[in-house]
Amino acid sequence: MTARGPLRLTPEAQARFTHPPEYAPRSPVTLDCTACGACCAAPDIHALHKPLGVPCVNLGPDQGCGHLCAIYATRPPVCRGYQPDWVCGEVAPLPTLAARTRRFLEIYGLQPD
Repeated sequence: MTARGPLRLTPEAQARFTHPPEYAPRSPVTLDCTACGACCAAPDIHALHKPLGVPCVNLGPDQGCGHLCAIYATRPPVCRGYQPDWVCGEVAPLPTLAARTRRFLEIYGLQPD
């Protein structure tokens, strides 16, 4: 097995994963989606009539491989365009979807209705 060397990111990817100064740095290993479900539960998704802080009806339960989307192939553009960023590294390690959703909303200063 050969060593791959340091992880190299494009400047655009580096910007997405640069945390604000008030947050501790996260591991660059958390650059891909971990299927934690926070982005499908915390924000409101107008295209799916999904309110803030409520898990999407298309988000399946975690069966040991993360939360999977039942409409992944036909998901709306807002979901298709979402890319993991520094927030994922902040919320993904939390133990439950509820905890991840709560922290996601805290980061953005949002309160569910």
